[in-house]
Amino acid sequence: MAKVKEGREPDQKRRHRIFPWIFLAVQILFLVWVIWAANSVSSCPPQEQGACEVGTTIGTGLVIALWVAVDIILALTYLVFRAFRR
Repeated sequence: MAKVKEGREPDQKRRHRIFPWIFLAVQILFLVWVIWAANSVSSCPPQEQGACEVGTTIGTGLVIALWVAVDIILALTYLVFRAFRR
C-alpha cells in the first residue's frame, strides 16, 4: 500500500512550482543590470564626468522603470494563469 499524505489524493501528482524560480531569476538579472549600470560612470574620462553622471542616472532610472514594468507583467500573467487553472 502506498502512503498517502493528508489532503492529497493517491493519484494526484505533486505540482512543480516553476514560476517562483523564474521570478527570482528575473529579479537577480535586473539587480545585476542595475548594479552594472550604476557603476558604469567610473569608466568616464575626468573632463566628461558630469555628463557621464547624468547619463548614468538616466540609464539606471530607465532600467529600474523596465524592471517595474516586467514585474507588473509577470504578476498579471501569474494571476491570470492561476485563475484559469482552478
